[in-house]
Amino acid sequence: MLFVEFRFLAFFGLVLAACWALRHNGARKTFLLLASYAFYAAWDWRFLGLILLSTVVDGLAGRRIHEADEDDTRRRAWLGLSLAVNLGILVTYKYFDFFAGSLNALLDWLGLGSSLPILNLVLPVGISFYTFQTLSYSIDIYRRKLTPARSPLDLALFVAFFPQLVAGPIVLAKEFLPQLAERPRWASVDARAAIVLFFVGFVKKSCFSDALSPYVDAVHLAPDAVGAAGAWLSAVAFAAQIYCDFSGYTDMAIACAALLGYALPTNFMAPYLTRTMGAFWTHWHITLGRWFREYLYFPLGGNRRGPARNAANLFIVFLVSGLWHGAAWTFVLWGALHGLFVAAERTRLGAGLTRLPLLPAILYVNLVWMISMVIFRSPTLDGALTLLGTMVSGGGAAPEAPPIPPWLGPVLAGAFALHVVWQRVDLSRRWASLPGPLFGLIMGAAVAAALPWVTADPAPYIY
Repeated sequence: MLFVEFRFLAFFGLVLAACWALRHNGARKTFLLLASYAFYAAWDWRFLGLILLSTVVDGLAGRRIHEADEDDTRRRAWLGLSLAVNLGILVTYKYFDFFAGSLNALLDWLGLGSSLPILNLVLPVGISFYTFQTLSYSIDIYRRKLTPARSPLDLALFVAFFPQLVAGPIVLAKEFLPQLAERPRWASVDARAAIVLFFVGFVKKSCFSDALSPYVDAVHLAPDAVGAAGAWLSAVAFAAQIYCDFSGYTDMAIACAALLGYALPTNFMAPYLTRTMGAFWTHWHITLGRWFREYLYFPLGGNRRGPARNAANLFIVFLVSGLWHGAAWTFVLWGALHGLFVAAERTRLGAGLTRLPLLPAILYVNLVWMISMVIFRSPTLDGALTLLGTMVSGGGAAPEAPPIPPWLGPVLAGAFALHVVWQRVDLSRRWASLPGPLFGLIMGAAVAAALPWVTADPAPYIY
């Protein structure tokens, strides 16, 4: 159930009305949990069992870790159970076929032969996101930064809360569970700001991302049939598409949660206007970067063991991040590329990249990002190398097929200019602070203007 579908708008309207009608906090949370399970079941009810298993295991492990107190052996054993179950599910469904297929290919190449089974399991939607959330719960209890949830209901709602269940933001237990202690008050909800945020996210996803999807898809389906201009334009188009898709989703998720009375963390802060790749990754998918920083980078030693070890730690984090995004060598290469750039910026040799003037710095960041996203988007490594080769060599006299519409370039340039102005002037805040009648008038006009551009058949979320 996509946020831009009419059935979701109807679903959310009913949930919103019922939540604010329920006076008792326990009844409200119970209803929200059932609504969240219904939301997930609309995709495939069978995979609810995986969410329930993670919830039960982490609930039990968290409580046992807390009760063990100073018995470090028991505490580590229960944490190990949480890690084994959650990562075991994730690896089985998302990575088993990738590793098995890669090992089969390697052994065949070596002439040893292999026939490891390929499971062809359906990947449960949102599994990478809610797995990281549940792990934050048991790990933070182990670190004594969190006490167990007051009730199984609170933990279950934290894991399954539908606004961010499918694609984030990745919420930490220590920031969400305290919000469940008391029933929210409508007087504390900034409804106008949430409505504006939802509308902006809706437009990003339905009017921009989904509109760009056919052109990007056409290029990657026939990478050897496109010339240099088409290859570069498709790279720019995909950079716009993935930003509008992912940030649009999280805008709507944060807005829905806010209207229900709960706060979710910011996930994007104008990443395309940053000056270094290190800064880019503190502005893009912020909650994923935070998760990796707290639960992988710091345990590896962070920057406390010298420049060489710091560079190695950064590279490992980005390599794992690439694999987190998808089970394919293209994602591993994509993560490795970003790890190299971020690590290089921390060295004396790469320090010059961090001191570029504003416009060349922004161009550098966007160029690295667009080139890397050709690898990210390509179904195969061969397709990515073909497109990158065309972009570098000029592609000779190859015809522009599939066709790239002549209006796409100006539209992308205009959208980027609007993005810059929107961020610099903070138009969302100004819009939300207008007097009631004027706010309603402008909102109605904006909806009417957007409706003709809404995609009739929305594409699945890229993430």
